[in-house]
Parts: sequence; C-alpha cells; structure tokens
Amino acid sequence: MEFQIVFDREEDGRWIAEIESLPGVLTYGATQAEARSKVEALALRVIADRIEIDQSAPDQVRFAVA
Repeated sequence: MEFQIVFDREEDGRWIAEIESLPGVLTYGATQAEARSKVEALALRVIADRIEIDQSAPDQVRFAVA
C-alpha cells in the first residue's frame, strides 16, 4: 500500500502535509521534514486502528511525496 503525501505552505511559513486517501490525516510542521514525519506517524496510527477493527493488514506500507 503506497500513500501519497501532499505538501502546502501557509502564509505564516508553516508546512502542511496531508494524505488525501486517508481522511483526516493532515499535520502541520515548522519545516517540511517535520510535517512529513508527523503525517507519516499519524497515518500509521490510523492504519493500526483500521487493522484492529477489520483484522486485516496491508502487506506493505510505503510513503511517497506527490
């Protein structure tokens, strides 16, 4: 399973990272690297919750920058 990370930058300089295929997985960071790290961690938490509920796990999880 590969998730695309989309970045945007606010007027105040903060970076936004979002994984559109996982609703609600959006984070802010002072740097692009920080935003990416946070969005990957949040995505893994969401995936873990889905695994607990569905009892199904993806074979592989990868992140790519869009």
